[in-house]
Amino acid sequence: MPATANGKLESDSQRISRTDPRAALALATLSGCLWFLSCTPFDVSTLSWIAMVPLLYVVDRIGTRLRATLFSWWAGAVMVGGGYYWIIALLRRFAGLPLPGAFLVYVLFCAFQGSVFLLFGFFVGAIRRRSALPMTLLAPLAMVTSELLVPLLFPAHQGIMQAWHPLVIQIADLTGPAGVTALLLMVNGAIYDLLTRKRQALAPAIAAALLLAASFVYGYFRIRQFDAASAAAPQLAVGVVQPNVAYNEKGVEHPELAGQQLAAMQAQSRALENAGAQLIVWPESSYPYGLPRDFLKDFPESNPRQIKRGFAAPLVVGAVTFSSDGQKIYNSALLIDRDGRPAGRYDKMRLLAFGEYIPAADEFPWLRRLVPPGFGDFTPGTEVPTLPLATSDGRVWKLGALICYEDILPGLIRRISAQHPNLLVNITNDTWFGEKAEPWQHLALAVYASVEQRVSMVRAVNSGVSTFIDPTGRIIEKTYAVDPHFHPTPASAALAKLPLLEAGHTLFAKVGNLFAYLCAICIALLLVKGVFWRAAP
Repeated sequence: MPATANGKLESDSQRISRTDPRAALALATLSGCLWFLSCTPFDVSTLSWIAMVPLLYVVDRIGTRLRATLFSWWAGAVMVGGGYYWIIALLRRFAGLPLPGAFLVYVLFCAFQGSVFLLFGFFVGAIRRRSALPMTLLAPLAMVTSELLVPLLFPAHQGIMQAWHPLVIQIADLTGPAGVTALLLMVNGAIYDLLTRKRQALAPAIAAALLLAASFVYGYFRIRQFDAASAAAPQLAVGVVQPNVAYNEKGVEHPELAGQQLAAMQAQSRALENAGAQLIVWPESSYPYGLPRDFLKDFPESNPRQIKRGFAAPLVVGAVTFSSDGQKIYNSALLIDRDGRPAGRYDKMRLLAFGEYIPAADEFPWLRRLVPPGFGDFTPGTEVPTLPLATSDGRVWKLGALICYEDILPGLIRRISAQHPNLLVNITNDTWFGEKAEPWQHLALAVYASVEQRVSMVRAVNSGVSTFIDPTGRIIEKTYAVDPHFHPTPASAALAKLPLLEAGHTLFAKVGNLFAYLCAICIALLLVKGVFWRAAP
């Protein structure tokens, strides 16, 4: 049983009497609100260092494990609901659902996505009822394990709250985002322990303070190290084109709009080349026509489908490609060299559920009726090639292509980085999600890839936020996010120089989620220990 401030064991009945269910509900709700306010677009990130304290009080003192689990689930659902409110608009656009139907699916989504907190509450509640283990240690172990075990429709982690703070996130090259999650929960746990256990919490709190300070010192020196390496490295002038095409006006589906969309991107590309761009990037599926997979050379000038009209700089372009028999289509990124020939192609591997593929559609054909015609028909890629970029000095650099949300999937990024690309290139289309929250949340998750692999990243996003990120996760340059469906905006462009380092040499690149798996092993051992302790005479 948990110990009180006097060192005595406290019974379940005593804890129940301390925390009324209504007070517990209020505290759990407060915790969920503090978490989503910590995240972009609200960006009160300081709150994430205390956001879990109210919930820890509930989990530790509500009495039963079931209640602890359910109140934690509620806190997670509140957090998701406040951060993912854009899901309602997405469902109305994408699936054509009426407002009540969209709201119902949104509630179900919040319940599912919030199940990370459900598992967290179960772990903490089960272990604390048989152990006096300080929350300073238990909370980070439980949250990292929960994030590891729960598969999410939109992958995310608590580390997103600190994405704009480079000093905090540098440990991701050792642990991945799980390390930042652990830091946040360690501090929350230490504060809770100091508030409830006082003298007994002093030693764990001091240890937590030392670990936090060590992580900041590590971050400071890693930033200095990679700033120096970046300054000495070759620089590549990269331009991105932001077409700002509305989600329901893409040229692939609306041939009457294809010509003007292509012309707008070509005009921006010519301006970028004149400004010194050595590489130009167009977003996901921005080329408004389909391309055959045996495509060998750009179309002649007389053909309206010509890709590079009026500029010669190498181009990474997002396009829908199709097999010779027309039976398979792919979401692809192609590198078109200065001569107009495809130097390489990457096909998206992690397809978006219900957008690019329908889960279990063969077993349940009625699922196809949930999405508009033409959706869910893509074939996933099977290889992770790098794209070879030849520059005017005769050198060839490797580009690691990532499409859509692949830039927030550490496992896939590690596979690509094993080939040691010099630059990560993410092409995506966030237009479905509006302009207020999701594009910024996507970016906040994406900055971790640069830290994990210590390589620059360029992100070309159809309606923003297009971004240039350095190897420390800092944003060098960014554009804006718009919703062209409601606010028609002309195509635009941005240009920045990025250092060309080589990815794939960090500890995280070599061992992956080892830190998270070690946390999970610790939780498993604590649970097993509790079972045997309870069974002992």
